[in-house]
Order: sequence, then C-alpha cells, then structure tokens
Amino acid sequence: MKIILTGANGFVGARLLSEFEHYRSRFHAIGLCRRLPQASESKLCVVGDLQQADLSALLPGADVLIHPAARAHIMKDEVADPLAEYRRVNAEGTLNVARQAAAAGVKRFVFISSIKVNGEATVNGKAFGADEKPAPEDAYGLSKLEAEQGLIQLGAETGMDVVIIRPPLVYGPGVKGNFATMIKLVEKELPLPLGAIHNKRSLVGIDNLVDLIIRCIDHPAAANQVFLAGDGEDLSTTELLRGVGQAMGKPARLIPVPAGLLQLGATLLGRKAMAQRLLGSLQVDINKTCELLDWKPPYTVEEGLRRCFERSN
Repeated sequence: MKIILTGANGFVGARLLSEFEHYRSRFHAIGLCRRLPQASESKLCVVGDLQQADLSALLPGADVLIHPAARAHIMKDEVADPLAEYRRVNAEGTLNVARQAAAAGVKRFVFISSIKVNGEATVNGKAFGADEKPAPEDAYGLSKLEAEQGLIQLGAETGMDVVIIRPPLVYGPGVKGNFATMIKLVEKELPLPLGAIHNKRSLVGIDNLVDLIIRCIDHPAAANQVFLAGDGEDLSTTELLRGVGQAMGKPARLIPVPAGLLQLGATLLGRKAMAQRLLGSLQVDINKTCELLDWKPPYTVEEGLRRCFERSN
C-alpha cells in the first residue's frame, strides 16, 4: 500500500515516518515537506507551500494520504492577521492537497486536526465527544474546523474516505511549546506554585497518536468518521508535573498555592489564557475511538513520559 505523508519533518510526521520502517511489508511511505533544513541529507520530497503545491508526480498509485502538516498553534503570533494566515495554510493548503488526492484516485485521506475544534475547556467533568457540535474559540481552531468541513464535503462529492483525528496536547521526544517549557522548569528544580491544582486534562503521547493513525489507514470502520485521540488517563497539572519529574529522575518542587489565588494573579497580570491551560480542565472521551477501531492506547502516561526521556537522552 502506497502512503503519502505530508509534514514528514514535523513533530508528528517525523515520528510517523520513522514508525513506517517497521511496516515495510505493508506500507510504502513517501514523506513530503515544505522545505529541508540546511545541510540536510534527508530523502524527503520538497513540495513547497501546501496551498500552491503540485503533487501530480507523487500521487499516482497512492492509496492513502496522511496529512499532519499545518501551521501550528502559536502563542504570541506576530503576523498582522493570524486568522488569514491559519486559513491560508490549514484550510486552503489542506484542501489543495485533498482535491489533488481525490482527483488522483486516493482512497482515503487521514487528517490530523485538533481538539481545539471542540473548544478550549471542559467543565464539571464532562469530556468532549467526537460528534459534538464544534465550538472553536481561536483562529487556529477555526482554521482546522474549516479544513474539516471542506474535507467532508469533498469526500461526499468524490467518494474519497475522510478520516479526522483530533488530538489534545501531544507530548514526546523533541516536543516544543508549553510542554517543553514545563520540562525545563522541572529540570532546573525550580519551586513552582502548582502543588494544589485539581483540574483534569487529557494528553496523548506521540507513540499512542502514531499507533492510532496507523490503525486508521485501512480499518474499515474509520471511513468518514471523526475520532478523538488520548492516552485514556486524565491528569491534573500537579500530577503531570510530578510525573514529568519522576520520568526525569528529578523532584518536582511544587508549592500548594490555591488555584483561585493563582487565577486572580494571572488575571491581574493579563495572563488569563496561560492560567486556563494550567488551571482549567480539558478532557476528551475516546470511547468511540476505542470501540469503533478496536483500539486502546498501547502506552500509559507513565510509560509515555518515560519513553519520552529515554529516547531524548
């Protein structure tokens, strides 16, 4: 089976392409990227920006296209119009690739979306479900939703299967962003005022996400479905920091400051969004994913964190 993989030098794409080495008897994967790092000897195919990319030489004979490539969520976006930029890459770029795939006879398009399509937070222990009405709150989430909607319409018009996977925060070796910042703080053994946080947040380890993506390549029940990804274990920020410390072999020095006091301080400092990620809850229900695909996350959070640091050393 011939697989086309976009974003093959990104966080998810690179790990997925590496995993395909274990499936040589089943899959022949071709990795695409926008551009290569300087002095790279990679065998990836460079296709430029997705919204102008011409894949006509690569798509013939392809059975499945997996599309994790995207403009990632940026905390301090400095472009003049973030929504337009997200739309350009995440919606227009995705649909350009998908239209070419459908025209070339690709049977299935696996789109790596985001839990931000569902929203930013859950309350009262009610997790997001895969088939709930979307409620994105930022430009990134909206661009992913628009891509999903365009893909679903394209699939209905052409008969190409569309599979949508929405992961929450993905962690693993080489992770960047907020998770990387948290790792650095624990590594430095700095005291953190996060020892009394009782929220619940769903995460997904990179190895669990890759395993789910591979399951979606040819599973009959995956066709034209939306799936939420997750480790199947929800942690508080306090529990996660302790888990990171344990995986690193370092103590997480946590001071039990009440969450309400932290929320007030963040509000006064204009950091409400940061406080939401640290203090608020975001839970996903992966029951549909597990039941329809006969799948369960192969690694626990504890194992995922340990593998993260074992592989990075």
